[in-house]
Formats: sequence, C-alpha cells, structure tokens
Amino acid sequence: MSDEAMLETLRREIACCRICRDTPAKGLEQRLPHEPRPVAVISSIARILIAGQAPGLRVHESGLPFDDASGDRLRSWLGVDRASFYDRDRFAIVPMGFCFPGYDDKGADLPPRRECAPFWRQRVISAMPQIELVLVIGQYAQAWHLAGERQDNMTETVRAWRDSLLSDRSPAVLPLPHPSWRNSGWLKRNPWFAKELLPVLQEWTKMLLS
Repeated sequence: MSDEAMLETLRREIACCRICRDTPAKGLEQRLPHEPRPVAVISSIARILIAGQAPGLRVHESGLPFDDASGDRLRSWLGVDRASFYDRDRFAIVPMGFCFPGYDDKGADLPPRRECAPFWRQRVISAMPQIELVLVIGQYAQAWHLAGERQDNMTETVRAWRDSLLSDRSPAVLPLPHPSWRNSGWLKRNPWFAKELLPVLQEWTKMLLS
C-alpha cells in the first residue's frame, strides 16, 4: 500500500471516530454533547504542521479548520492566502482534539477532549515523517509537543521560541499563542511577538512552501 493510500485509510478512520461520544474517558454522563465531526488535514507532502487545540463551533459546522476570524489572523501571521492555507500539499492541520468540545457554563470553548490525543496523535504524527516545522498553538499543543521544555505559562513558552525552534529537535517546533480575538490584549502587551517572532515565522513558511 502506498503512503498516500495509508493516509487515506487514516483519514477515513478519523472521520468515523466516535470515542468521545461512545466511550468517553469520564463515563457516558461526560460524553461529547453532540454528534462528532472530526476535523483534521493530514498530508503526505506538506512540510508544515499546524498543531492547534480543538475546532470551534463555526469550524464544526463548516468542516474547515480555522474557518473563522482566528484563521484570518493566523494566515496573516504566516503571510499566506486562504487558498494556500487550505492546500494540503502545503499545510497539515491536526488539532489536539478533532471535534468541537462544546461550551462551558460561561460560554467559552471547553478544552480539547481528553480521549483524542492519546488515541490518535502519535499515529498521525508518525504517518507524516516529511514534516519539518510544527507550529504549536496554545497550551494544550505546547504541553504535548514541548513536554518538559514548556515554560511555566504560555507567555514564557512563546517568549522562549528561539530555544524551541533552534534546538536539535526534528521536526523543529515553534510555539505560538492562539490567534483568537481573545488574545488581542496579549498581542498588545507583548509587541516583541510581532517584531521578533513573526518575521522568522514568515521566513520559515516561505522557505518550506517553496
């Protein structure tokens, strides 16, 4: 079986996944409150992997990752247009949780479902050995991909981006804050992000898409 055929089998298996609905980690009373709609873009060619948290409601409805204002901001960070972003020969997009987890009692998105990453993540990452750069967005992706190298909080983890990017790790890993509008204040308080990190991100993106 070719690599692409194996990836297509993996895509179909992910699309049919129901573990958070049928066999949730904390029992059926804590299962996903709606029908699953896994969203992930797996590629045999892309050299950049975007590792996010979990789809929001709009992405759950459209089936397109980052199909919202946070996606617009992320694309501006990368310096790419929408067509390039959704070209799976250019970007793989694999969140920590494949399905929209629902809202908490304050109306905020819940964390990624805890069943997803232990079941799927290593298998998916191993299926894409060509990846050269992993963009880890938010604390859950950073906890998984940086493990013991993660700092005390998200700000310090992103501030240490040079250590992450230039380490001997393969593929290279670059931590980013979530591009949500909720982080607009963070971006204003941390101007070094746009001044120092984003030019390097865009340089790497341009190089790996060429």
